[in-house]
Amino acid sequence: MRSLHSWRAALAAGLLLLAPPARADGREPASTNTPTYEQLEVFARVLSYVENNYVEPVDDKKLMQGAIKGMLETLDPHTVFMPPEVFKEMKIDTSGEFGGLGIEVARKGDSIVVVAPIDDTPAARAGIRAGDELVAIDGESTQGMGVGDVLQRMRGPAGKRVLLTLMREGFNAPRELAIIRDHIRIISVEGALYGGIAHLKVKNFQDRTALYLRKELDRLREQNGGKPLRGAVLDLRNNPGGLVDQAVAVSDLWLPGNLPIVSTRGRNGIKATEDRSRDRDTEPDYPLVVLVNAGSASASEIVAGALQDYGRATILGTQTFGKGSVQTVIELEDGSGLKLTIARYYTPKGRSIQEKGITPDYQVPETAGTKGMKDPQPREKDLERHFKAEPSVASESDVVAKPKGLPESVRDWDVAAKLTDYQLKMALSYLNSVANAGAKAPAPVKASNETR
Repeated sequence: MRSLHSWRAALAAGLLLLAPPARADGREPASTNTPTYEQLEVFARVLSYVENNYVEPVDDKKLMQGAIKGMLETLDPHTVFMPPEVFKEMKIDTSGEFGGLGIEVARKGDSIVVVAPIDDTPAARAGIRAGDELVAIDGESTQGMGVGDVLQRMRGPAGKRVLLTLMREGFNAPRELAIIRDHIRIISVEGALYGGIAHLKVKNFQDRTALYLRKELDRLREQNGGKPLRGAVLDLRNNPGGLVDQAVAVSDLWLPGNLPIVSTRGRNGIKATEDRSRDRDTEPDYPLVVLVNAGSASASEIVAGALQDYGRATILGTQTFGKGSVQTVIELEDGSGLKLTIARYYTPKGRSIQEKGITPDYQVPETAGTKGMKDPQPREKDLERHFKAEPSVASESDVVAKPKGLPESVRDWDVAAKLTDYQLKMALSYLNSVANAGAKAPAPVKASNETR
């Protein structure tokens, strides 16, 4: 642990760097950094008071980490500081293996809420739902806890019990739920075949997700007797996102080459980047449905937005989460990490889904007969300090067609009749109706050499 003296030395060096250079005539130089310089002086004074006068000895490291966290908590909810142990867990997440419960959470006002339980994890099996408020962990209130602290408390060695206190719409009082941690190895892609139509569940975007998806498609074709697929459902429900490069690679599976998939723009529109599809190994032009809900966020929205913009897929389900910001992860010298929001991302047609989300072409509720009911699941717009949608994008969104119900021509399909998953049942029935009607997927979009 560094001593407080070394912290002071580093702070003093920072103050000197920010201090305006002296003028030859001896007058006080003007500087745009003067307000920051003055605030750092105040910070140094407060640090000194705490060190010398606080009633109990203080932990220098905790003081400085607390100061960093407090600074970042004035920014958007996705910009966070991760102590070494939390940063280590985050890196494990992208590999798809960790010990824990399998819950994605976010802060909503003063509360910690469940964004989505990850499929086939202890949380999902225990009945945790998106929208549940996490009141306490092992008896300790989550009030004031950061998202990173909450995740760290839920993770740990497999076989150990975690006691969650949950509040849910319809509960008269919070309820306790004991869940046993498991060694979670998230298989990011799972598939099944229904009468020649593939169901491809993508749980998150981690290392090699696109590779696993292609292998699953090939496996299902083999299971189909080597015959072409009649259609496919790409299921991104409760997929919280992950690695953007994998979202690009997944989109690329169904798009011809040299098409923009996603673009990003940083502060004042600078540092713009654009990812394009590659002209190889493109899937045949069978009908494609992308299934989404409020738990479909970030990288999931990149995929849904790109395939919707080109008319390559029909989007079914409910409004997505609406996270249209890009984070970079920076490893710091002491093993801690900084996840910093650096840009907004845009669909091929220039749409930003920040705060709004992707609007499905056909609105399909989670359960039959719930159309028009209030959706309790939290979204980006519900998070404290979230970015507002850009005014130009908001005005463009006003002209986007409102989602409608499935066409009357869609009939229940006997192959999917026994499914209890209503949204999947409707997606499969829709594809079967399209295939039986002899309809084809939209004409492939021609590649373009234009730059955006």
